[in-house]
Amino acid sequence: MTFTFEHHIPSVALIDWNMPDGKGDDFCKWLRCKWAELPVIFLTVRDDTSDIISGFENGADDYVTKPFELEVLHSRICALLRRTGNVQSQYLSCGLVSIDKNRMAVFYGEEEISVSQTEYQLLELLLLNKGKTVTRERLLTQIWDNNGNYVNDNTLTVTMKRLREKLHHPSCLKTIRSFGYRMEEEI
Repeated sequence: MTFTFEHHIPSVALIDWNMPDGKGDDFCKWLRCKWAELPVIFLTVRDDTSDIISGFENGADDYVTKPFELEVLHSRICALLRRTGNVQSQYLSCGLVSIDKNRMAVFYGEEEISVSQTEYQLLELLLLNKGKTVTRERLLTQIWDNNGNYVNDNTLTVTMKRLREKLHHPSCLKTIRSFGYRMEEEI
């Protein structure tokens, strides 16, 4: 399950209260630790309101009691997404590297990595263009020139080297020699 979330953050999580390896609220707690704003709906056969209240205390936003009509589930999902907005766009990831744009936090797996503002901007620009090569010229223009700081080409090379070291040299960060850089998912 973790592998899926490392490569794609969903718009909403539907969690069965009675998961095979334990209660769904444990999984919900794990989700909330990593993606606090991700909308969560519990699916439950329980009529016991104390269990449902416990689910809300652990981070669920709504619940649907089984059996349910698909139209009911669909309307609950739509209502929740209207209330929460597009949380999915808050998180960007490639391989084990991810950022939380609201918190301006960078992660390698579960580890939060301390980066400079310039390193953050560089990583964010590459993640926003995942799968596309971003030219050195574009990176220099968008990160340094837009801030009123003209720098030479070597500054980008040094900044990228420091960022790679902090992120444990991720295999998803590719150098396109004499051209630029690209974030690319490993298959």
